[in-house]
Amino acid sequence: MESLILQSTEDTPQVDFNAETGICKLSGRSLPENAIDFYQPILNWVESVLSESVNKEFVFEVQLEYFNTASSKQLAKMLLLIEKFIDSHKILIRWFYEKEDRDMFNSGNQYSKFLKLDFEFIEY
Repeated sequence: MESLILQSTEDTPQVDFNAETGICKLSGRSLPENAIDFYQPILNWVESVLSESVNKEFVFEVQLEYFNTASSKQLAKMLLLIEKFIDSHKILIRWFYEKEDRDMFNSGNQYSKFLKLDFEFIEY
């Protein structure tokens, strides 16, 4: 499977999902005009790569400065999809947030409470 690389724009995050290393980074701002259309290829890639590999280690790094409500729903979909594979892979979510940004920390904390995924919170 090939890696998924999408360059950031003013309204969309950078996506650097590396199939070889298992390190998947989502960074920047996420407020696309159509969040479903933007995130669908990401969801497809996650499902495909996690389905095709076995006993692999994956780290999903989320370092968003801002995301809107529509993106929040798509992030939840992505995390729920990732959660389906916790029995066949070692998966870690690294949630980055700026020291002063309690909203971003709280968002990650909310996700961590309803998912069985391991979260690591990293302040920068």
